[in-house]
This record gives sequence, C-alpha cells and structure tokens, in this order.
Amino acid sequence: MSQVLDHQLADWRSHALKLENEVRKVIVGQDKAIHLMNIAIFARGHVLLEGGVGVGKTTLLQSITRGIGGAYERIEGTVDLMPNDLIYHTFLGADGRPQIDEGPLLRAGENLSVFFFNEINRARPQVHALMLRVMAERHLHAFKREYRLPHMLVFADRNQVEKNETFEIPSAARDRFMMEIPIEIPSDRELRKSLMFDTRYQHAEDLTQQVEPEILHFDQLNDFSRTIQSHVRASDAIKEYALDLWEATQHPEKFGVKMDSVDAHRLIHTGASPRGMGMLLKAARVHAWLKERDSLYPEDLHAVFHEIVAHRLVFHSMYEMRRTALSRELTSRIIDAVAVPAKA
Repeated sequence: MSQVLDHQLADWRSHALKLENEVRKVIVGQDKAIHLMNIAIFARGHVLLEGGVGVGKTTLLQSITRGIGGAYERIEGTVDLMPNDLIYHTFLGADGRPQIDEGPLLRAGENLSVFFFNEINRARPQVHALMLRVMAERHLHAFKREYRLPHMLVFADRNQVEKNETFEIPSAARDRFMMEIPIEIPSDRELRKSLMFDTRYQHAEDLTQQVEPEILHFDQLNDFSRTIQSHVRASDAIKEYALDLWEATQHPEKFGVKMDSVDAHRLIHTGASPRGMGMLLKAARVHAWLKERDSLYPEDLHAVFHEIVAHRLVFHSMYEMRRTALSRELTSRIIDAVAVPAKA
C-alpha cells in the first residue's frame, strides 16, 4: 500500500511540475507567482491577485485552466453589477421574446474549475457577499435546482489605483482567500524587451494554446489534496514554531520585531486568524510535497508566509494607505525575529 501511495505522490508531483514548466513557456517573468498558484491549486485555496492593468493575469489564468482542464469563466466588476448577474442573464431570443440563461457561475456546472473575478472591488458589497458564500460552500440554489461547484477555484484581482466607485473588500472577506499573490511587471530588461517586441506576446489566445492541455485532472484534485495533507507530517518542534509565528502576527513586540518607519506594536490591530494559520499549514504541506519531502521544514512555512498572512493583517487606520509595503516588511521581520527550531 505504501509503495502504491509513493508512486501516486511521485506521479502527481511530476505532473504538477510539468504544469509549472508549461505555463512558464508562455508567461515570462512570473516564475514565483506561477509556483505559488500551483501550490494554491493543490491546497484548494482561492486567490487574490495583486497587480496593475495589463500584466497578463487573464492569460496566466487561461493557461493554468488549459493545463488542469475544466471550464474557465470570468466576470468584470462594475459599480452596477448585481448578485443576479453572476447567476443568470437575460436576452432576446430569436422569436423576439425575453429569455433567461445561466450566468457565468452556473454555465459550466460541475465542470467549472477556474472563475476569474476581475476588479472585484468595483462590485458592490452585496455582490461580494454572494461570491464569498459560493466560495465557502461551493454550491448555489437557482432555477429550482441545486448547482454544485465542487472543483471551482476563484481568482480575483482588485483595482488598486482608482478609488472612485470602488468598494474595498473588508478584512473578514479577505480572510476567505488563501493567498494574495503579486503579479508584477518583470524587472529584467531583456524580459521587458521581449514583452514589447516579440509579437507572439501580442496574441494571448495563441499563447495559451501552446500549453499542453489537461496535464492534471481538475476533478481529481480535491481527493488528491486530502492525500497530500494526510501524508506530510509536522513534528512537535514545527508545531511550536508555527504557533510562535501566529503569535508574532498578533503581538510582534513579544518577539522583538522592529520596523524602520513605524512601531510594530502600534501597527497591528488584528493578527492572522485561525483560518489563515490553517491555510498556512495546508499550503506549506503542498510546498514540502513538491520538494519531495514527507515532513514539514521551516522553509516550507517561509515559502508561503507572506502571501497567506499579509492580506489577513488588520492595521490601524492611519497605516492602511501603506498596507502593501508595511505588510511585506512586517512579515519579513517576523520570519527574521522568531527563533527557528534547531531540529525540525
């Protein structure tokens, strides 16, 4: 039985790494983001994407969907978007009469694997409420029937430039997302030159077609994710270390955390939630599995710590405008300050 499990774990790992390599062929300069999204896929966690306009988020998600199989759906956040727009849409039929059809959340049914909510903070809070409920429950009642969405992962991005007609996602809602992953413009000059002058990057649909289809089986990921979680173990030392990291997000002064431009004690209003720390361990186990280990090391927690914890931290209001920079500094200082166990 152990040999069968080891073979299954190795086979899925090879396919997971192949997915990363295939997506890297068409999405340049985003290796870390692709790796983190791969972790989220196997940890079965929803993702916030942090990045500006035109950095390739849509092409990246379509490429990943092609690699894992299943259906891809997308909706644009607008100030006039209503909850029902996610569930159904109306149109005039051939006979000139109004018709009702399933909307983007329901159209693919159980085959929906990736749902992209673009500029989610342009949508009103009642739209957020519906989306967050579906994310948590993965089913919805409509058209007098129950729609199950067991394989759906939600990726959402926020417009972080414009403030007019936006409705920021509250901290309790952000906590529903496993990670917030930055999608940044590559800093390497040669990569920038390729993005500007290599004409293949001007045709997103052709790019995604270069990814080998169905490297993974989207409808088997839930079961295999549970296999990973039960396979990768955590020692008592790692458990204590994870608890210290959690406490440091709540009371950084207890661990001697110091920041350059602000008192860390005055910065934090609320630290990471129990849900967030549970997600940290889930993602860390996936990272360990991808590194061919069956036990957790501190580096597995470090690899996903910022992306899982930062968006969950609630700062005092005077610091919210500097959230991105301050959260990155704080999570780095926590990792530096909290003592790593001598033996994992």
